Amino acid sequence: MSVYLLLFLEFFKMGALTFGGGYAMIPFIEETVLKHGWLSVTELVDFIAVSESTPGAFAVNISTYVGSEVGGILGSICATVGLVLPPFIIILIIAKCYERFKESLSVRGVMLGLKSTVVGLIGATVLNVGYDVLFPNGFTFEGFFGAELLSANFWFIIILFALMLFLLLYKKLNPILIIVLSAGAGIVAGYTGLITV
Repeated sequence: MSVYLLLFLEFFKMGALTFGGGYAMIPFIEETVLKHGWLSVTELVDFIAVSESTPGAFAVNISTYVGSEVGGILGSICATVGLVLPPFIIILIIAKCYERFKESLSVRGVMLGLKSTVVGLIGATVLNVGYDVLFPNGFTFEGFFGAELLSANFWFIIILFALMLFLLLYKKLNPILIIVLSAGAGIVAGYTGLITV
């Protein structure tokens, strides 16, 4: 099968079967790109950060990047079109029918179930990405209580995360400013040798 058709079909499947937007899609993207060997875990985690920090929809950014890495410009077009086509069609159908069925108990039950699932998928994403970032070599109790726990990278990420979460929740700083501050802190830490990449 052509790589372009494979990109289209894999991202079409993700677009058709994932509810809850880009973050809920990350587990499926991770499974797909690792299964086909399109990206490594490190590359995927790095590009999740880049996708979140750049303008545009997260899922579109990441599908375009994966497609570009695998098949150049045509690959990025195939992956992106594959991803956005199913939701586009589904939204058109729902917009036509929703007014008629929105009071239905079945529809309300489906929406409640989908909300719960989306929260679970986003939680799984937080755990997976956090694990890959904090424990890139895998987690062991010996490693955690030894080198992992004492590594500058580990504590830098924990402290920066706590600080940015505090600023976001309690100081109500704009998320764009949080992203810029985090990127700046990472650049400074990298250049000063505080952390190693």
